[in-house]
Amino acid sequence: MRVSTSGMFDSGTTAILQQQEALVKTQQQLSTGRRILTPSDDPIAAAKAINLSQAASINTQYSVNRDHAVASLGLIETTLENTTSILQDIRQVVVQAGNASTLTDADRRILATELRSRFDALVGQANNTDGAGNYLFSGFQAKTPPFSRSSLDVQYNGDQGQRLNQVGAARQIAVSYSGTEIFERIKNGNGIFTTAANSTNTGGGIITAGSVTNPSSLTGQNYEITFSAGAGGLTYDVVNTSTGTTLSSGNTFVENDIIEFDGLQFSISGTPVAGDSFTVLPSTNQSIFKTVGDLITALETSAGQQGSGNARLLNNLNSALQDLDNGLEQILKARATVGSNLQEIEALNNQGSDLDIQYQKRISELRDVDFAQAISELNKQQVYLEAAQKSFSTVTRLSLFDFI
Repeated sequence: MRVSTSGMFDSGTTAILQQQEALVKTQQQLSTGRRILTPSDDPIAAAKAINLSQAASINTQYSVNRDHAVASLGLIETTLENTTSILQDIRQVVVQAGNASTLTDADRRILATELRSRFDALVGQANNTDGAGNYLFSGFQAKTPPFSRSSLDVQYNGDQGQRLNQVGAARQIAVSYSGTEIFERIKNGNGIFTTAANSTNTGGGIITAGSVTNPSSLTGQNYEITFSAGAGGLTYDVVNTSTGTTLSSGNTFVENDIIEFDGLQFSISGTPVAGDSFTVLPSTNQSIFKTVGDLITALETSAGQQGSGNARLLNNLNSALQDLDNGLEQILKARATVGSNLQEIEALNNQGSDLDIQYQKRISELRDVDFAQAISELNKQQVYLEAAQKSFSTVTRLSLFDFI
């Protein structure tokens, strides 16, 4: 076969260029540390690497979301901790005010003033923000102050929603709460029913919070215990005011004896007088602000009252103590939820870190170069290129005239 001079040159040039291209590609792999420089190098591995990179990016975004959630939940936990401290201080004031027989009018006013200061602090905590101007307890209404007040009357202005952060592929965690759930939906009394003395009582009777003896017998209806003077002494009637039915009448009153009916019980200490009455009503939701506000009012209006006035104050204080304890329990439940969420985020962070390591390892296996193999390939390609260059130089010098 006869080979033309131009064909010989073209063939040699092509061979050299191919070897140079292979050498340059290997050099680029070594300099970048990447085996796959373009998708055409390994289409399947390139596609897998892209999918894994996207998954790793999403995992990183979840980590950022978790950091934001931790910051918000940390502020909520701090706020609830401060609220707990305020309520405990208020409780101490209530216990101190319970020494009604030793309090003067000036003492009551001082305690009421102290409670007003705690009341202001309590509303302030409920209106805390996350530092970016978003209120922690206004639900979805992040820019709306959750609570507004007029003197001792506090109103909720938010909604019942919760702002959620996506902290995992299948997990969202609340980073805000409804103020209603934390500060307002608090059962008064013992959580089932509440006892109270009539505000017009003139005797010294003090009623306990009571307890449930038989849940299946509870009716959820209203009752009134009315005292009257009987032939043998003070007696009382128990009336279901919801139905107008008298459950019992002419019962002889004995201080601290258990009064029991329809699955509930309580006792009355002190000395009621004829005409005094006490109510037993189903528990309802009562905000912690109303509880503290009623306390302030009770202390401010009790000044100058003696005898029965002390009983009236003690009845109010006993009810307030029970309601404060219910409020503290509500706050503690919220803190437990926040703590549980923070613990879950910590576990998700650990899981996310492990997952990120796995993603990076798999991406490296697919995309990164094997340096030992690449260096060996580079040396081999360099030998091929030098051989191609030398052989081309030798072949191009061959000519018939060299043998003539």
